[in-house]
Amino acid sequence: MASWDSPWARGLLPPVEDAAEHTKLWWAAAGVMAAGGGWRGARAAVTGVAGMAVAQVLSNGVAKQLVERRRPPKEWFWHEDVEDRPDSSSFPSGHTAAAVAFTAAVAPTWPWAGAACAVPTVLVAIERVHSGAHYPSDVAAGAAIGLAAAAAVRAAPRLLLRRIS
Repeated sequence: MASWDSPWARGLLPPVEDAAEHTKLWWAAAGVMAAGGGWRGARAAVTGVAGMAVAQVLSNGVAKQLVERRRPPKEWFWHEDVEDRPDSSSFPSGHTAAAVAFTAAVAPTWPWAGAACAVPTVLVAIERVHSGAHYPSDVAAGAAIGLAAAAAVRAAPRLLLRRIS
């Protein structure tokens, strides 16, 4: 995956990474959902953003601080994208955690929007390995954190209501 030098991948993956940087892609998706999706879109947007925020805290604020892992060696890659990599710990992938959390939090509320978000989510995960920013296990851990964050955000209202009553 990392050394895949396809014109298709070279043309598609860098713009996906740019869009996902600083969670811009997910904020834009939330804005579109909230503006055009009625009550369902607004609820999906809020849940998605909350899931993404929890995933970011867990991945970048907690896990990256606990696990110091070097990025994959530059020698493994034949393309130039490897030069533009973060200096932070490789483990876990915060981009993947945010993408998966957003998508997994949105999908139960609005399945069509969740399905649409799944496509860029998968592309973000692929891009993180292809660009040399992460090992596949970093991406898998980011996905697990994203799923856990989405589950926590979706369960929180029920738990709070149960606690109050």
